[in-house]
Amino acid sequence: MCGIAGLIHFGRNSRENMERMKARMAHRGPDADGTWLSDDGEVCLGHQRLSILDLSEAGAQPMTSRSGRSVIVYNGEIYNYRELRDRLLREKKVPAFRSTSDTEVLLEGIEAYGTEETLRQCKGMFAFAVFDRESGTLTLARDRIGEKPLYCGFVGSAFVFASDVGSIAALDGFRGEVDRGVLDIYFTHGYIPAPYSIYRGIRKLRPGTILRLARPYTEQTLTESVYWSVTESALKGRQNSFKGTRTEASEELERLLREAIRGQMIADVPVGAFLSAGIDSSTVVSLMQAESAGRVRTFTIGMEDAKYNEADAARAIAAHLGTDHTELTISDRDARAVIPLLPHMFSEPFADSSQIPTYLVSRMTRRYVTVSLSGDAGDELFCGYRSYASVERIWGKLSRVPYGLRSPAGHLLGRTPASAEDVKAIKARLLTASCPEEVYRQSYETDPLTERIAADHPGYPYAYTETGRDVLGEPNRDAMLMDMRMYHPDDILVKVDRTAMAVSLESRIPMLDRDVVEFAWTLPVDYLRGTDGAGVRTGKLVLRDVLYRHVPKELMDRPKKGFSVPVSRWLKEPELRPWAEGLLDPSALARQDLLDPVTVRRIWEDYTERGIWRVQIWYILMFLQWMESEAVLGNV
Repeated sequence: MCGIAGLIHFGRNSRENMERMKARMAHRGPDADGTWLSDDGEVCLGHQRLSILDLSEAGAQPMTSRSGRSVIVYNGEIYNYRELRDRLLREKKVPAFRSTSDTEVLLEGIEAYGTEETLRQCKGMFAFAVFDRESGTLTLARDRIGEKPLYCGFVGSAFVFASDVGSIAALDGFRGEVDRGVLDIYFTHGYIPAPYSIYRGIRKLRPGTILRLARPYTEQTLTESVYWSVTESALKGRQNSFKGTRTEASEELERLLREAIRGQMIADVPVGAFLSAGIDSSTVVSLMQAESAGRVRTFTIGMEDAKYNEADAARAIAAHLGTDHTELTISDRDARAVIPLLPHMFSEPFADSSQIPTYLVSRMTRRYVTVSLSGDAGDELFCGYRSYASVERIWGKLSRVPYGLRSPAGHLLGRTPASAEDVKAIKARLLTASCPEEVYRQSYETDPLTERIAADHPGYPYAYTETGRDVLGEPNRDAMLMDMRMYHPDDILVKVDRTAMAVSLESRIPMLDRDVVEFAWTLPVDYLRGTDGAGVRTGKLVLRDVLYRHVPKELMDRPKKGFSVPVSRWLKEPELRPWAEGLLDPSALARQDLLDPVTVRRIWEDYTERGIWRVQIWYILMFLQWMESEAVLGNV
């Protein structure tokens, strides 16, 4: 795991600016750094290294190919790099390798087979840039699901890119203008989805995408292509549904997960795993221990507040599996102390409050290992969220009434006065839904105040779907696809990457292995959600089947508490309320001209005076804290 950056056609101060870019993301790669400048000074590439494979200088970056034609900066891991290396040697594309790193294999593969063909072969997480010195073309690419970040855009006449948008903000000439068009999406969801960023003119490269920039390095010479799409993967899975029994499905899933975990346990540094006591992380740890000759290192944090504490359950699972388990109990004070660190950690507004415990478990884990596997993506791939069942239930009722009848009724009902908590307001929106995707989206948009937080501006459209409505023809699957397109890459994976990288910890996610993802889309819905042996309707059935071969069901039969912190309580307490009141000062909001002071004050007073909690309170505070921390007030 590393940090990458680049400047193209920046000018005489390229090297000086590159050093600032690298310094801003030094936490992503504290072991070494490097800079490469082309002979004509037009292209400057920078790298911060977190050494995982081949810890020697032979694995250093920026790295030049054997032919001298290509130069790469790369962030991530190619888990099947040995297979690609063997092919390159077998086909005599490369006489020998100078290192044992996956970086060199990726670079030589691209030079031998081209970017698209190489990426079709690769299984891993990555964001990289390759400069072809012969053609003068820069190629950027990002992994299939979006585990690794990559921001890019033009600053003046220069094209720039970086793993951390804060590195771009550090450049000479960067205006730091907030993109008002993203604010409605941010205040609805608490994060900014690709291709947008908080800064005007700077974009996130979408997952599964290749971007090329050719001479003379202008907007007109940018081309973009997609080498893998989660929507296409889901459609193919739908067309090629798994035909075996549920037992056979769980056996195949276990085989694929074991294969993924074996590849992701390869490292030249210590490896461990997060264990939250949920189905997903327990499955990953179970299979890690089954694949390991020694005791796997596992890590859990506990909360003093019993409502949020799962440490006892995690300890019992670890004891059953025989892992080398470490846990840390944190207090409210420990968690609140993280809040001032968040703007620098994320570099743009981000407000999933589970970022706090995720950072704390990452910080504790980094004391013992450099790589940690997690169970993320189990809910989205195997139908775990309860909201999916709600979409199925609500759409089952709505679809019985012709859209032409219920939509006008919904619009009429929506015109009558209703508070945010009024069931009437929610029903009005749901009646206008024309497909399961809209039912799911409406669940985030039931409060009309949310749409008035940002001051008047033209907003961008939502980025949920690529191919239209009712893509997969089944409510659970359509909701899962929406999450895999936006929520998972732009919330969950951002949270995991930024919090782990803040302490120089590499996080790996076996369930996002290409073969696991593509297999998951082939599974019939009744293998994912249905009635278990006790007659309880639940999700992740096939994943549970895998887990229960290794962990007794009795250890898992308890309510899931989630990985969260009580921000709604904290904001009424003396430690945080003055901080919140200071950020929400009406005169400061009026000077910024980004948020509507009246709406913001209404939301805050609904909470403090009437006890109405909206998660948008945290979204607003995280946005304002970022504004204050990044000192962008003069640039909006």
